[in-house]
Amino acid sequence: MNIRMAKYVKKSVSRMAAGGLLLFVLAGSLRAQDEKEPGAWKRNLFTGGSLSFGMFNNTFLIGGNPVFGYSLTDYVDAALVVNYTYNSIRDYNGIFNNKLRQSTYGGGGLLRIYPLRSIFLQGQLEHNFIRQRSIPVLGPPEVRTIDAGSVLVGGGYTTGRFGKGGTPFYYLSILFDVSGNLYSPYTDAFGRSVPLFRGGVQIPLFQENSGRGRLFR
Repeated sequence: MNIRMAKYVKKSVSRMAAGGLLLFVLAGSLRAQDEKEPGAWKRNLFTGGSLSFGMFNNTFLIGGNPVFGYSLTDYVDAALVVNYTYNSIRDYNGIFNNKLRQSTYGGGGLLRIYPLRSIFLQGQLEHNFIRQRSIPVLGPPEVRTIDAGSVLVGGGYTTGRFGKGGTPFYYLSILFDVSGNLYSPYTDAFGRSVPLFRGGVQIPLFQENSGRGRLFR
């Protein structure tokens, strides 16, 4: 196993461990909530999703991200994410007019922290399966499939999150992939992170007590 492969395996194991820790915390929170008031945990469930858009340095990206999650506290949300992304890169590998087209399917988990009800910080782990079609300047097109992990960090703005089980709200975020993975769909032809803009909506699934959290910041 070469050094590059060893580093990739180490990163993959770290991401799996982090994902397992997120699920452990979520399960513990659900159990504690249910012990206090049977069925109350359902009011903290939410769904929604976002649209992704990115354009930077000869790279174009667009995608969709359905979300299913749980509000751990009035300040923290955790969720599972499924995503599809299409991106196009020109001058790939630094060769003029060398093109790459790729479709990405994957999923992962995210954690959002709300220091204010209109501001949030976000961390997200993803693992994606990618189908690439390269169109070289000389020679026939080539197709290949690969997989790659990503670590997205950033933040955003909401129209107002009123604690757990509040009302639906819209949000806009900007994220950057800090994994350094050259095969990530969120990097350009030189492996540099492309700013990823996502706009979407978060919708509580059960709002029996939708007034909760109204005094939250």
